[in-house]
Amino acid sequence: MSFQSITSNKTADSAEAQANLPELLKFLQLLVELESPSDDKAAVDRCVDLAAKRAESMGGRVRRHRQKNFGDLLEVRFGRRGRAVKPILLLGHLDTVWPIGTLAKMPFRIDSGRVWGPGVLDMKAGVAMAFAAIETLQQRYGAAMPPVVLLLVSEEEVGSPVSRAVTERIAGECAAVYVLEPAQGLYPGAYKTARKGVGHYRIHITGVAAHSGIDFASGHSAIAELAHQIEAIHGFTDMQRGITVNVGTIQGGTRSNVVAAEASAEVDVRVARKIDAARVDRQFRRLRARDKQCVLKVEGGLNRPPMERSRGTVALFKRAATLARAMGFDLQEAATGGGSDGNFTSALGIPTLDGMGAVGEGAHATHESLLLKDLGPRTALLAAMLMKPEE
Repeated sequence: MSFQSITSNKTADSAEAQANLPELLKFLQLLVELESPSDDKAAVDRCVDLAAKRAESMGGRVRRHRQKNFGDLLEVRFGRRGRAVKPILLLGHLDTVWPIGTLAKMPFRIDSGRVWGPGVLDMKAGVAMAFAAIETLQQRYGAAMPPVVLLLVSEEEVGSPVSRAVTERIAGECAAVYVLEPAQGLYPGAYKTARKGVGHYRIHITGVAAHSGIDFASGHSAIAELAHQIEAIHGFTDMQRGITVNVGTIQGGTRSNVVAAEASAEVDVRVARKIDAARVDRQFRRLRARDKQCVLKVEGGLNRPPMERSRGTVALFKRAATLARAMGFDLQEAATGGGSDGNFTSALGIPTLDGMGAVGEGAHATHESLLLKDLGPRTALLAAMLMKPEE
């Protein structure tokens, strides 16, 4: 596959880009039809095998980071060796939220100007785009290709518990990070220059059980205490500062005629700024049981730091927008409340541009799909962003 003609003159329109899609779509179909839920190591590893085979066929230097409980991590290096020029990191994931067997209800298909299937948008299209963009560089530069590192992790959808350290280490060697997550919105498919940080807290209350009819006064309800705490927790939300705190699930009690001895709540936290993550954490740690016979325990914390809109990220976006205009389409930037592995790299101070994958809708939903018309131009733009800045 070649997008060389598109990226070399930077003026080709979408129709020309569409003519180069067959090979990309073929590889995308192979990826989607290898179902890869995060919690199924063997399934994710089959997807890793496919990506590794493709990388090796392109001359990539493959390193597989073996994992015990999750799928392996795939690191591939392309282009010149040495430290004279820092590489660009292409960051993606091969796991999806969809269980094995979803293909029977959501088969890979191309219909009505869209590509459909579990994980097609989030984010196997981004992976296929990365390989196509790297091929463009190889064809343009040959052995003098600028260095690129492709890192595909296996458990992003569940918080990146094993890959975070690897991602941060490799990102530290790189000049910039391009995250292959889907674009923001259907039109115009914005790149993401800011993401909220994500936290998870669990509030657990231990009360004193009692028969609600015979010995009610001896009981101390964990559910009643939890209800009081939930009211306080809702007060942590501050929309003006970009802080949202959501009690998503609650559990507690055994029977209606028993004063509840146990109750708990799972809480999602989103913050736009790192300073506010510490502020919210202090609020959780200061929670105290109103009923002194109850014991309150707080677990958890921030999983992903915020990706704040930095000067380096803005510079990357401005370059991308300029290249997009030369290719005949507009590119905008956006912020989102969702997190990605780009949050980790941005927090290290490395310029990070996110949402560089496909344009579509329905991620994590049964109508997951991408717009076919945007796939070629956005792959061409990704390739152009990997080229030498002066070109």
